[in-house]
Amino acid sequence: MPPDLYFALTLIVKMAITAAFVLAATITAERAGPLVGGLVATLPISAGPVYVFLALDHDAQFISQSAVASLAVNAANVIFAVVYCVLAQRQSLAISLGGTYVVWTVLTAIITASHWSLGPAILINAAVIAVGIWVVRPFRHTRMPRQQPRWYDYALRAVMVAVLVGIVVTFSFRIGSYGSGLLAVFPVVLTSIILIFHRRTGGKPTAAVLANTPLGLLGFGIACMVLHLTAEPLGVVAGLSLALATSIGWNLAVLVAQRRGVAV
Repeated sequence: MPPDLYFALTLIVKMAITAAFVLAATITAERAGPLVGGLVATLPISAGPVYVFLALDHDAQFISQSAVASLAVNAANVIFAVVYCVLAQRQSLAISLGGTYVVWTVLTAIITASHWSLGPAILINAAVIAVGIWVVRPFRHTRMPRQQPRWYDYALRAVMVAVLVGIVVTFSFRIGSYGSGLLAVFPVVLTSIILIFHRRTGGKPTAAVLANTPLGLLGFGIACMVLHLTAEPLGVVAGLSLALATSIGWNLAVLVAQRRGVAV
């Protein structure tokens, strides 16, 4: 089979697999309420498959370095959720999402101006997440009205995630490990949730979902750290497996704590 055709076919398969993961996760989220929705949205349902596909094409050092970049941008994603929650209380979808992306783009540009190491990336995440959890706490408990999903809602989610995977996998050799790590955590799942829920249920219920994401993004940040530290000494498969287990385990612990009435 010609190399170009092989690449095209494998890329289509990768895009389809990732889109299927995201669809399954977001359908679960919209039926289970803001807390579960926010935690599910922060699982590596888009970044995880992207990293798996990157691992098929690159070595452990590449994956390890990409994880640090993802950790740095994770802080910007926390601010993404916080800014949207604040704006969505009174503003339209266009203003809320547009303003959120302006802030996120500026922060990401600042982050990409420097080459981050693990220590500073951990510190910025710790500070941003602590403040973010405090800011969004009042918005976390608005009820999400039950809605009947439409077929084009699913199509929108699938297309957005598939395009992201296609961009990252196609250009990973050109943009390197750092650029790949940045693109892998682009807030595509958070964006799809906003686009779908805001116009159907309103800003406040949608903000309730986003308000529960800083807790989940804390677990995702820890997972990025685990991947960075284990990919080279233990191998990519073990590193990715441990990172996934960390993210899932953290979110389950948060869910159990919340259900038992523990303030988090």
